[in-house]
Amino acid sequence: MTVTSQQETYLPPVEGRARVADVRDFLLAHVTVERERPPCFLSGATPGDRVELPAELYQVLLKVAEALQSGLAVSVSPVSTTLTTQQAAELLGVSRPTVIRLLDGGEIPFERVGSHRRVLLRDLLDYRERRRAAQYAALEVTAVDEDEDLEASLLRLRAARREVGRRRREQP
Repeated sequence: MTVTSQQETYLPPVEGRARVADVRDFLLAHVTVERERPPCFLSGATPGDRVELPAELYQVLLKVAEALQSGLAVSVSPVSTTLTTQQAAELLGVSRPTVIRLLDGGEIPFERVGSHRRVLLRDLLDYRERRRAAQYAALEVTAVDEDEDLEASLLRLRAARREVGRRRREQP
């Protein structure tokens, strides 16, 4: 299902920041580790007029409330759950040919619709998380400990670089 609404941007309230803080505090108070669903409901003006807040919407509201309370503007932009290669490239911040290389290399699952490639948003977000985790791991390997000898650090960094090169050569 594609939502055709345009992007909307919401500014933090000039007055009433305390009310946004109250909402944020309420949502934070109901974050539970052991429950998958926060026990929150939206209610109307009449008794019995209420609906349970889904966990996904709860998380969105919490992030919006935190941003607005911090004085940040919030943009909401509906995105289809099936993306073109150009949309995928924009989301990842890379070129379209890079996305096509990733798809053809099996890094990101996709399906063909005629001659066009389509990527599921969930698969793209999973790839982005894997890529970030690998980047953080690489940064951790290259971190220099203050107590470590400079020569030992250089040897360790060279070994890490050789290992990265070896892994790249092994990839198809």
